[in-house]
Amino acid sequence: MVQAARLLMDEVLATKTGSKILIVDDNPTNVELISVQLRPFNYDIRKAFEGEEALSLVKKDPPDLILLDLMMPRMSGYEVCKILKNDPATRMIPIVIVTALRELDDKIKAIELGADDFLMKPYNKLELTTRVKSLLRIKELYDDLDSSESIVFTLAETLEAKDVYTRGHSERVARYSVLIGRQMKLNDTELRDLRRGTLLHDIGKVGVKDSVLNKESKLTPEELAHIRTHPARGFEICKRLRSFKNVLPIIRSHHERIDGRGHPDGLKGDQIPLLAKICSIADAFDAMTSNRPYRRGISPEQAADIFEREIDSGQWDPTILKIFIDLIRSSLAKGQT
Repeated sequence: MVQAARLLMDEVLATKTGSKILIVDDNPTNVELISVQLRPFNYDIRKAFEGEEALSLVKKDPPDLILLDLMMPRMSGYEVCKILKNDPATRMIPIVIVTALRELDDKIKAIELGADDFLMKPYNKLELTTRVKSLLRIKELYDDLDSSESIVFTLAETLEAKDVYTRGHSERVARYSVLIGRQMKLNDTELRDLRRGTLLHDIGKVGVKDSVLNKESKLTPEELAHIRTHPARGFEICKRLRSFKNVLPIIRSHHERIDGRGHPDGLKGDQIPLLAKICSIADAFDAMTSNRPYRRGISPEQAADIFEREIDSGQWDPTILKIFIDLIRSSLAKGQT
């Protein structure tokens, strides 16, 4: 399945779609001139003659690139650029400012708002087409990464859907982990990475034999060694995606132990990434409180008791574990667990 996953990702990375270009200028002559110059390249050309119209078109069907005039009535190109670059759904769309303004302050303002490139009027056709092609290639790379991410998350969901006993496991681990992270005052970026990484922490199990994953009796030493390969397998599946850089440590290291007796790398103490330490505790809690083919899950209160006995066992980070125990006890007191 690991090989199949990689082949599927390769197929997506090789896929290209038609490029949609939105030209935004209040002067119809300028819009038509750019359209004519780009026509030989068979781009899907869209046109807008004011800022609000441009935003409406982007919302309905996001283009692959925007050629944007700065000086427009009602809503300037600056405002359009700022709105699009502040929106996570549109910030990766390249914006080329096409303007007659030559003052340095005008350029700096547009750059600060997120503009990707400039074309100074008058420009020649080669300059226009070269910059458009260059930015479209960059946009394709970002789109490929998004597609590959979707495939990986879909694989993770498919993996859990195969087994009624693990269904929802990663989502619960993500929820518990984020609760811990918030209690630890992690910032928004760290919380986002924590959620994404914990959702994918078991993705490597796509390369583990079903007979081992679903075995209802005790695993043999060989089978245990095989299932313990899943963190490294998951790392191998996801390492090609640069957008996964900050979640890879969670995937690879969520079975490490503070005392160095974990796997796959035998990391100790502070060598273990913080987010992986959080995931390991949340992962263990959900495993203890969920039903398995070979046993019934225990109650959250029983799990908290076990954790308290294991604070100094060398398996968990004591500080993080105490935070989670307090969260469990508090939830139990409020009747929320």
